[in-house]
Amino acid sequence: MKQPLAIILAGGLATRMGGGDKGLLPLGEGTLLSHVIDRIAPQVAGLALNANGDPARFAALGLPVLPDPVGGFVGPLAGVLAGLDWAAGQGAETVVSVAADTPFFPCDLVPRLMMAAQGMQVPLALAATPDGRQPTFGLWPVALRDDLRAALQDGLRKVVLWTDQHDARTAQFDAQGDPFFNVNTPEDLARAQAILEGAA
Repeated sequence: MKQPLAIILAGGLATRMGGGDKGLLPLGEGTLLSHVIDRIAPQVAGLALNANGDPARFAALGLPVLPDPVGGFVGPLAGVLAGLDWAAGQGAETVVSVAADTPFFPCDLVPRLMMAAQGMQVPLALAATPDGRQPTFGLWPVALRDDLRAALQDGLRKVVLWTDQHDARTAQFDAQGDPFFNVNTPEDLARAQAILEGAA
């Protein structure tokens, strides 16, 4: 399997943070998004950002900014589809998705997802912890992008409903703490800062 591309999912509305772009909130010496980029970039062949609205606000990142190809803020699967459409244009076979608000995900996320999907004709795998699957962290095949588009247009929103239809596998992560801890509230952001400083 060729090295995948990555799509960072930043298309949500961030209602619990008062709106705006969660990924641009400060964390340490950077932003939530800069920490996500630093983690995923070494693991993939290239990356893009899924976000809606004016792409100019992300210009400093130097990444392609891809809006949802399906209107109405239908959730993370729309961002995955944006990544798959972009990857198809790059000649890639797979895309890995990561969330823009999850700064401490595993540094071996991509190899573990690829290992889980080994031998599958259409490689599809989600990250999982003992608490369950992590639907915004997955390996997605370009070959299924039209199937996903049709499912979204038919009203499908739940990631695991679609992945179960295609016999997705899971890559299990049992690290100490919560490797997929994500920032939804100002309290979460303070906790992330504490984790970064080694105080949590």
